[in-house]
Amino acid sequence: MKRRDLLKAALTLPLLPLLARGAQALPATVAGALRARVRPGQAGWPAPAEWEALKRAVGGRLLTPVSPFTGGPGTAAYAQASRQLRNPFALGDDPALTQTSGWSGAWASRPSAYAVAAESAADVAAAVDFARRHRLRLVVKGGGHSYQGTSNAADSLLVWPRRMNRVILHDAFVPQGGEGKVAPLPAVSVQAGAMWIDVYHAVTTLGGRYVQGGGCTTVGVAGLVQSGGFGSFSKGFGTAASNLLEAEVVTADGAVLVVNEHAHPELFWGLKGGGGGSLGVVTRLTLRTFELPPFFGAMFGTIKASSDQAFRALVARAVAFYRDALFNPHWGEQMSFAPDNTLSIMMVFQGLTQAQAEQAWKPFFDWVRARGDYSFAEPPRTLALPARHFWDADFFRQHAPQLMVNDDRPGTPSYHMVWKGDRGQVGWFIHGYQSAWLPAALLAPGRQPALADALFAASRRHAFELHFNKGMAGGEPGAIARTRDTAMNPQVADAFALAICADGSGPAFPGMPAPDLAQARRNAAAIDQAMDALRAVAPDAGSYVSESDYFLRDWQQGFWGTNYARLLRAKRRYDPEGLFFVHHGVGSEGWDEGGFTRAG
Repeated sequence: MKRRDLLKAALTLPLLPLLARGAQALPATVAGALRARVRPGQAGWPAPAEWEALKRAVGGRLLTPVSPFTGGPGTAAYAQASRQLRNPFALGDDPALTQTSGWSGAWASRPSAYAVAAESAADVAAAVDFARRHRLRLVVKGGGHSYQGTSNAADSLLVWPRRMNRVILHDAFVPQGGEGKVAPLPAVSVQAGAMWIDVYHAVTTLGGRYVQGGGCTTVGVAGLVQSGGFGSFSKGFGTAASNLLEAEVVTADGAVLVVNEHAHPELFWGLKGGGGGSLGVVTRLTLRTFELPPFFGAMFGTIKASSDQAFRALVARAVAFYRDALFNPHWGEQMSFAPDNTLSIMMVFQGLTQAQAEQAWKPFFDWVRARGDYSFAEPPRTLALPARHFWDADFFRQHAPQLMVNDDRPGTPSYHMVWKGDRGQVGWFIHGYQSAWLPAALLAPGRQPALADALFAASRRHAFELHFNKGMAGGEPGAIARTRDTAMNPQVADAFALAICADGSGPAFPGMPAPDLAQARRNAAAIDQAMDALRAVAPDAGSYVSESDYFLRDWQQGFWGTNYARLLRAKRRYDPEGLFFVHHGVGSEGWDEGGFTRAG
């Protein structure tokens, strides 16, 4: 209840923080003529003949999504969907479902009234035109991974580009309008419905090059880029958004634009981390590719401390060790700190051999073994493999089948796999989720004790993780520079890690057994307390838009910082009436929580 009250209060507050930062309040051009959107049964909802006209315009690909769980456990649809409930590919292939089933006190996954199964930018433009003319709530779902619930809304029209999944490699790509101005670059063009496993298969497994994408293989390409987008090796190669060279996007007027540094540069910049679903519907992206390192690898291990005091010492040692040995472009992923005094290590590396990686960790493990206060709940293991095989499903089936899970449905691509560790979030119901960028200044020797104290205090309340690949400090200088030239919160360039504290339970789509909301509230309260402890040393920490608190109050500052005013100007120019709406998206402060009625 406290969170809902905070959200309502935030929605009714004037934009004083934004004004204080030099931006202008939402003008009439954003408020526009659109004051409310229509729902089924209301005056203005399209007549059957009008829906039929849209169906003809998109080649018959107008669907009426129905959740397979609607009829309850006794139905054949429920039983069939339940068998695939932990298969993210199956969830993504159903326009009625999302990869997250809901969030306690916030939202529940609900299908749209209609969906356009787009196969071209023209299909998307037809859907956008129809939504604008009829004042409909418009939703876009690529991979469907939005924790904030932005890829679903009841009573809406869904743009569903799942079938737009072509991937094309370029040896020497030049953006339109850049001929003679910029040097050609190796690149890959990807349609908006593709998942990262589709891109990795084409670029790395078959093409022998690297593209910076997401860690989870079933995440949609377009959504990740528009949020900023981190992968395991972002410290070496930058965010996904930082490597965007060009995009094709359908704007609110139904126009299909090609945008880059030379054409519509402000819209192009806004798409690089300004959040999906606010500025337009992306239909194609072109990303730079890189020479593939010889090896990718991983290091796993879990250390158990015998007492609180010993764990506090272990935390301090881990902080110092990270700063001395791992704070560089080679290392990414995470360490987890838990209330039971365990430190779990799940790190990856690029550009090192297995021997070099093991040597890097030797001082830390020597320190642990030299003391009687620690034991290994999971002995350290290091694995390196030729980088070309990192997303090679056939290679993993042969050499490490325990690390991946196939899409086992008949007729699916053989390369479709998901990391086994990512299956826990398939269909999950979120109890709470918060993140905070931790500045690299905290790693200075004089500040490490305060950081270690904060990490230890947070771990008393709830387990959390430091995702080192989701802060660019310590990274490759060119990657940092490119990331600064995105719409993301500038803090990302100076952060050594993104702290994430989250909890949830199994799938709870409407029609399934209800989740334990009392437990969800207890977990959310513990997450609050843990993040409060971390923010004691980073009080102004921003938050990553894709992995953040649904109830974040000053979300404009948290997600985008000083870049929000510029994003709002792009919103006014390319979507003056506010057709595109997502929760806590650019310009959304002008709407109620559901995006159907203008606030005030």
